[in-house]
Amino acid sequence: MAFSFSTILHIIVMSAEFFTGITVNGFLIIVNCNELIRHRKLMPIQILLMCIGMSRLGLQMVLMVQSFFSVFFPLFYVKKLHGAAMMFLWMFFSSISLWFATCLSVFYCLKISGFTQSCFLWLKFRMPKVISWLLLGSLLASVSIASLCIEVDYPKTEEEDTLRNTTLYFAHKTKKKKISEVLLVNLALLFPLAVFVMCTSVLLISLYKHNHRMQHGSHGFRNASTEAHVNALKTVITFFCFFISYFAAFMTNMTFSSPYRSHQFFMLKDIMAAYPSGHSVIIILSNSKFQQSFRRIFCLKKKL
Repeated sequence: MAFSFSTILHIIVMSAEFFTGITVNGFLIIVNCNELIRHRKLMPIQILLMCIGMSRLGLQMVLMVQSFFSVFFPLFYVKKLHGAAMMFLWMFFSSISLWFATCLSVFYCLKISGFTQSCFLWLKFRMPKVISWLLLGSLLASVSIASLCIEVDYPKTEEEDTLRNTTLYFAHKTKKKKISEVLLVNLALLFPLAVFVMCTSVLLISLYKHNHRMQHGSHGFRNASTEAHVNALKTVITFFCFFISYFAAFMTNMTFSSPYRSHQFFMLKDIMAAYPSGHSVIIILSNSKFQQSFRRIFCLKKKL
């Protein structure tokens, strides 16, 4: 089987993204499971990071399966991989990974921001319950969105190439209508994204006010609160960039505007696969404890 240059490049990029995603997301799961075994309980941030790791791992696996079959078994990909089961898993993990990241931004907003409004303090003092309800709501919302998407009948390449009668014309129009419905359903993801942006804005305002107070009170001394703000913003802003690129590639892919197995087709797959691995890398790099644990687990500890 001869592969084009774009196919070979796609295989290399997808393999790197897959192994990176498996490593970093598996690390998040293992570290927090170890904490659960040792202490019999987890803090809200540990629960969030473990949920994020599991959702990203699931999404990475779905994207890898799609890419593998699109390269090595194209006929099976066209016939089977747009079925109800695969579509449910894809939509579920896409949705829940965004919802969990939104929960993480809410956690940072409540934990780090220095606002003293009564409503804000009420939520802050009840953070474990708030996070638990948010995680449950994220699960229910993701299952609902995925369930609405599995009824879609996607266009098949063979049908478009071999049959051109009137019946297929109307069937094709019906499929286009159903795909438009899927795109409309996925616009529901704009709601958690809006919450995410709002929490990020609150963190930016809090950081600005904190720096203003420090400059006037402590001559610009960079303290632990400033570091916490910066690390939280680094995590949420990089997630925003990764997700926007994923969402744009995902919506473009769902329109079937890119020719199958073309350079544009593989590029969309590569962009989507960068999201579940890239943000988890930033989460680890922004946490010194995670960095130390990562080096210890993978024998990367610096020699003295």
